[in-house]
Amino acid sequence: MHVDHLPKDRGMLFVYPEPSPVSFWMKNTVISLDMIFLNAKGRIQHIHSNAIPQDQTVISGGNDIQYVMKINGGLSEKLGILEGSFAHNEIISNEQILNCPLRE
Repeated sequence: MHVDHLPKDRGMLFVYPEPSPVSFWMKNTVISLDMIFLNAKGRIQHIHSNAIPQDQTVISGGNDIQYVMKINGGLSEKLGILEGSFAHNEIISNEQILNCPLRE
């Protein structure tokens, strides 16, 4: 909230203690974001692209969500991130991290 800039190579990872239904809104968020909702194994269940700054519409990620990654709006498409893919991170999994080339 109230962040006016997010570097291209950075994001925000929200970690929940156990899988559950998760929703967000963009109130007090002044930049567009992509929200990537993942299950406990790191599988991407839903991507909400280009969330509208300061919008109060509830954005549901679905049920059984344990992680939410927020990145700059439109970046998930540029990186080729797709629903059904897996995210790898030392918090989510100790497996090898996948490289996602940036498509300009």
